[in-house]
Amino acid sequence: MAGAEGARIGVITFPGTLDDRDAQRAVRLAGATPVALWHADADLHGVDAVVIPGGFSYGDYLRAGAISRFAAAMTSVADAARGGMPVLGICNGFQILTEAHLLPGSMVKNDHLHFICREQTLVVENVATAWTNQYASGQRITIPLKNQDGQFVADERTLDALEAEGRVVFRYDGWNPNGSRRNIAGITNERGNVVGLMPHPEHAVEQGFGPDSDAGARQGTDGLTFFTSALAALVGA
Repeated sequence: MAGAEGARIGVITFPGTLDDRDAQRAVRLAGATPVALWHADADLHGVDAVVIPGGFSYGDYLRAGAISRFAAAMTSVADAARGGMPVLGICNGFQILTEAHLLPGSMVKNDHLHFICREQTLVVENVATAWTNQYASGQRITIPLKNQDGQFVADERTLDALEAEGRVVFRYDGWNPNGSRRNIAGITNERGNVVGLMPHPEHAVEQGFGPDSDAGARQGTDGLTFFTSALAALVGA
């Protein structure tokens, strides 16, 4: 890859994926080339990073993400992630990453047992990952949230380890919308190349289509920094 303009970021589509086109657009707006990947294809086509987008893979008929973890593409993603490739899992993608054991913990039904869709403020706690290096520590960002299985759970030992190792990347600011333990909205692996979060940064990348912000209605673009951070990480590598 010769500079950011040469970066190719794959976006995987599963049956039931909803936000693959949005993720591809976010990659394009950040300055990279999106590459559509199919869940049954083990070939990642030489991409430099991978986004596992949101949706309801296989209808969430088992645990959310539990079927997708066995897809051929996920075997390749797991191997690439262990080799250092940046991987971002958004919403259902976060669920898939936990089911694939690329991230600890699990996702269960929201504590209020209802689907929720709202603009959500997050606090950025870890800016040393491949997907957050362009944020500031403690920065508050607003991106959309939409889920029904968004409650992050883990045993106390795992939660303590995540805290001690600085692997909590985002926390919900103010109201916790789904009951996630310790207000955790996103986490990373030990290496910092794999990040999962429940809210949707790909829906806050373009003025006129994002959340409300100080700049005006629908002007929020806080999510774009996820994708420019990945480019910065790839160029730096």
